[in-house]
Amino acid sequence: MKGKSLYSVVTEFLLLGFSSFGELQPVLFVLFLCLYLIILSGNFTIISVILLDRRLHRPMYFFLCVLSTSEVFYTIVILPKMLINLLSALKTLSFMGCATQMFFFLGFAVTNCLLLGVMGYDRYTAICQPLRYPVLMNWRVCGQLAASCIVSGFLISLVGTSLVFSLPFCGSNKVNHYFCDISPVIRLACAETYVNELVILICAVLVLVVPLIFICISYGFIVHTILKIPSAEGRRKAFSTCASHLTVVIVHYGCASSVYLWPSAKHSSGKDRLVTVTYTIITPLLNPMVYSLRNKDVQLAIWKMIGKTGISRKTL
Repeated sequence: MKGKSLYSVVTEFLLLGFSSFGELQPVLFVLFLCLYLIILSGNFTIISVILLDRRLHRPMYFFLCVLSTSEVFYTIVILPKMLINLLSALKTLSFMGCATQMFFFLGFAVTNCLLLGVMGYDRYTAICQPLRYPVLMNWRVCGQLAASCIVSGFLISLVGTSLVFSLPFCGSNKVNHYFCDISPVIRLACAETYVNELVILICAVLVLVVPLIFICISYGFIVHTILKIPSAEGRRKAFSTCASHLTVVIVHYGCASSVYLWPSAKHSSGKDRLVTVTYTIITPLLNPMVYSLRNKDVQLAIWKMIGKTGISRKTL
């Protein structure tokens, strides 16, 4: 107790982030700002197209719309503060601000993981049980599945955030990251963190491994069903409806698993930042690009919307 009295209680955190890049920070600001604007415009385009085009009012696109909405808020939680810090000399965030950022980041991140699992189930029912698909994936079921992902995501986030910020912080306040993520923040606690980290690891396994296993099993049945389709064109069309989802799953789960399924002590901060940039910036950027480039229905809807905009401009 005497040792702890020498330290002051932490009331704010210093986000070191990309401080080591020195003069390159303005360049990073421009780069990340451009990527952020592309993420927002891409996801808003996907959301708008799905809402406006009745041909896309199907479960697959409903979940894509929810995923894109979650991705928008997911990046809003992280990137604006990161951009400000790249140009600011004082890169601080209050104790409560750090907890709030972690809560919403984890909430949307877990929601995205669960939504990708639900989207895998949607593809399974569409390809493997086409006759029962309208019943299994009616709008009521879709709404319940989406709501369950969101509620579960933020409940799990509440558990993780509480486990971190229930610890005492009375030493260093330097977070060696560009936002308040679990691993770099919990390292600053001036108490034994083994139990907290163990519970967080169990939550990470439930969020990442269980849905991923479910997706793999679903795609095992999907591949088995597709291979039984007699025509090559039919097999190609069936595979193409899954390619976009699989691409996003591989990037999202691969990067998130490499950070959250390993004990924090085994990570180098540089590796954490590099991998985290991938799933906080590249994945939200990849999502609209993959679905717009690989999905003909979305492409047609986008061109239709552009065409309508062009006509309205001419009439003006």
